[in-house]
Amino acid sequence: MLQQTPSPRRAPIVAPRQALAEDGPLVEGREFVWSDADFSRIKALIYKKAGISLHDGKHAMVYSRVSRRLRETGHASFKTYLDWLEQHDGAEWQEFINALTTNLTAFFREQHHFSILSELLAAKRTQSWRIWCSAASTGEEPYSIAITATEALGASGTFQIVNSDIDTKVLATAARGIYKSEGVKGLSQEQLQRHFMRGKGTNAGFMRVKPELQKHMEFLTVNLIQDLPFREPFDVVFCRNVMIYFDAATQRQVLERIHRVMKPGGMLFVGHAENFSDARNLFVLRGKTVYERV
Repeated sequence: MLQQTPSPRRAPIVAPRQALAEDGPLVEGREFVWSDADFSRIKALIYKKAGISLHDGKHAMVYSRVSRRLRETGHASFKTYLDWLEQHDGAEWQEFINALTTNLTAFFREQHHFSILSELLAAKRTQSWRIWCSAASTGEEPYSIAITATEALGASGTFQIVNSDIDTKVLATAARGIYKSEGVKGLSQEQLQRHFMRGKGTNAGFMRVKPELQKHMEFLTVNLIQDLPFREPFDVVFCRNVMIYFDAATQRQVLERIHRVMKPGGMLFVGHAENFSDARNLFVLRGKTVYERV
């Protein structure tokens, strides 16, 4: 039998990352070390800052989105990034929130809402309407509301639409009002001609909202889990597919805030998966995912 003698020049054996974990199992083959502790910490921070409740099935999404912030800020690990984030009260908090918000939208999404809105506005054409779109995203929903209001109220109609989002990047896109031609599906040719300008030359393939429509729009950053900045009440509020990201307690708090900035009898439009039957003292169901403010 040959006797095995260790060589002093032999390179030390490095344990695999999985064996080095002190705070939960790690995932191999990724650019950054990723642990259950990292996910739990991010989950707690986004809940505190934006009220967003992340479930355990969001590991891959959170890793993908927050890892971009590590690259942008030059951090080598989630731990050092989160340590630095918590020690600074600067612009990176907004970038962190932007990274974890979901923005899925389209022109005239959930068409039945716009039919109801049109009937509501047309019934009181002489009224000056104040509307809040609380999750404006990249602008498709706000401009769908504005087109509906223009068509329902006529040339003499008066309305203002306040558009907000917690994500500053998508809100900037909404304020610009420029979309790829293939992104304006859902609009009729008549609506495109009336409300959009077609790009030419270097802008070919893009459509821009006309000033006549944009003059009714205001854009601002709003965090729904904080006190709302509005002084004048709204007749109509769109808050669609937002509450699904909150837990029950946060949903109730947000509904109470929305209730406070609406006129009695005002209408609240929500997402198809949202139900507020437990808040009958605030809102009463008046149609398919449409509630009246008590």
